[in-house]
Amino acid sequence: MIIGVPRETAPHERRVALIPQTVKRLVGQGHRLRVEAGAGERAFYPDAEYAAAGAEILSDRETLLSGSELILAVQRLPLADIGRLPQGAVLIGLMQPAGAAEYVAAAKIRGVTLLAMELVPRTTKAQAMDVLSSQATIAGYQAVLLAASHCGRLLPMLTTAAGTIPPAKAFVLGAGVAGLQAIATARRLGAVVSAFDVRPVVKEQVQSLGASFVEAEAVGGEGSGGYAKELADEQQKKVLEAIGKHLPGMDLVITTAQIPGKPAPRLVTAEMVASMKPGSTIVDLAVESGGNCALSRAGETVVAHGVTILGPVNLPSQIPQHASLMYSRNLQNLLDHLVREGRLTVAPDDPIAGPMTLTRPEAP
Repeated sequence: MIIGVPRETAPHERRVALIPQTVKRLVGQGHRLRVEAGAGERAFYPDAEYAAAGAEILSDRETLLSGSELILAVQRLPLADIGRLPQGAVLIGLMQPAGAAEYVAAAKIRGVTLLAMELVPRTTKAQAMDVLSSQATIAGYQAVLLAASHCGRLLPMLTTAAGTIPPAKAFVLGAGVAGLQAIATARRLGAVVSAFDVRPVVKEQVQSLGASFVEAEAVGGEGSGGYAKELADEQQKKVLEAIGKHLPGMDLVITTAQIPGKPAPRLVTAEMVASMKPGSTIVDLAVESGGNCALSRAGETVVAHGVTILGPVNLPSQIPQHASLMYSRNLQNLLDHLVREGRLTVAPDDPIAGPMTLTRPEAP
């Protein structure tokens, strides 16, 4: 099978779909790998490493796309590239399915099968292919570093000749993959950490990382697959009350709460921001789906009442080498599941590929 890895074209995207180590493994399995020149350089994987791994380096993008049976990408290709793919090709990447109607229509006309990595089912069998979890790990880690670099105080307790400096207080909203990584990172940096989640079941996980768990009365917000679900108005009111009482003493706040297929829940109001200490920092990891903080703006830094509010976009791309390594391993595990006797099979009834499939070639 001929597998193509194009250079990413989305703004600020530094990741690459496959790293040389994965390329070497796929070549060893008998596949032919074609990598666009410079595809990995922004993630610190030079062309020479891909060539040493057995890949063919192509400088002409159209040649790469038109001659590949399987295309592996991080972000979805530009719409114009769909017309360059051969009929029957399979494209796998982050497809942003909620806003992909035009893209899906173009792929269907072209006879291209699209698999969205966002739609990998949350099952034990598919865990090693779960891109959202692997990239959320990166985002949770980086969010704390970002918050610390903008905060007006140090995170750890320090005893100096000038006296003792108490540790900073960090508050993490949402204890999913990103939230748990944020808790662990803030703890490593010496902060006193607390966390909130609408799912009481995660309390034990939060406490196992050395953080305290902030509870809201009579809230149980666990939906299917372990994700949070939308709350009734009365439950949401209790959540906001619990968060509002806790925020004034915090120095760093990391918000990670999201609901699949829905706008992010609003957990930090403008009034809450006004109650916080000047010099404190909020990092809103949910800003791309509407934001947990009322004042956050995607890709911008907002300062209100002396509080710095960051709305980072595509945070995993800021640590491109390890983000690419984890993404590449997710794809490798997916291919191990889908490839049989050298051929890729995307069956409608496959428990993993089925839910991921946005288009498939129509029968003649």
